[in-house]
Amino acid sequence: MKDILTAPFIVEMIRTATNMYDHGWDERNGGNISLLLDEAEVGEYLALDTVLRTISTGFSAPELNGKYFLVTGTGKYFKNVQYAPEVNLGIVRLTNGGESAELLWGFTDGGRFTSEFPAHMMSHVARLKVDGENKVVMHCHPGNLLAMTYVHTLDEREFTRTLWQMCTECIVVFPDGVNVLPWMLCGTNEIGEATAKKMETARLVVWAQHGIYGAGKDLDETFGLIETAEKAAEIFMKIAHLPRVNTITDEQMHQLEKRFGVKGREGYLK
Repeated sequence: MKDILTAPFIVEMIRTATNMYDHGWDERNGGNISLLLDEAEVGEYLALDTVLRTISTGFSAPELNGKYFLVTGTGKYFKNVQYAPEVNLGIVRLTNGGESAELLWGFTDGGRFTSEFPAHMMSHVARLKVDGENKVVMHCHPGNLLAMTYVHTLDEREFTRTLWQMCTECIVVFPDGVNVLPWMLCGTNEIGEATAKKMETARLVVWAQHGIYGAGKDLDETFGLIETAEKAAEIFMKIAHLPRVNTITDEQMHQLEKRFGVKGREGYLK
């Protein structure tokens, strides 16, 4: 059996969590990540018939029954993941129609997965129906996107258009735009269900006055997706109080669509 700490998915999760903390997106124990794993790959590092304990999930997701996930823990600080991954991370297998999770590795201090686990799993279900390659759900609190929800309309078309206008690359990186939820109580099935619904049409979902959810095929892509939106929000926050003399026009964004082979969300461009 190979050393689990050398597994590529563990190494990348540690790097990503550390990078997110260094970016200031995951203060204290803020934020969480879940990564869908391949059973054969997990089997190279763990005895799949050895279950450490079973944890109730508090929701049902029959579509994910038998699936394996690497996930960050509740109350855990991202800055500590690199120093004690076996405490701050866990690998679970969903059973009983998603209502139970068998812990196969990690959370050695008796901990459990993030309180946003239901929201993550519901989003995984939604994204896998759209794109079977989407294996990552990432939640964090980027400062500029958070600030933007206080001063910008939460209309999804207008929010998306503003971000697209801030950086030339934005429509290329997230042509499906950004969906937005008004403030909701976090850690509940209700916000999980609402986020999953929004995930059906976009890989980025902003939680107003809270943070953002992103989904993608791997940790790098999902991190880069959020990073790009946050950079656009940073530019907006720097210029929001100033008269705008120039902008990226809809005509120019159509040129970007043609050049990079993408299509902006229907009805978002003139």
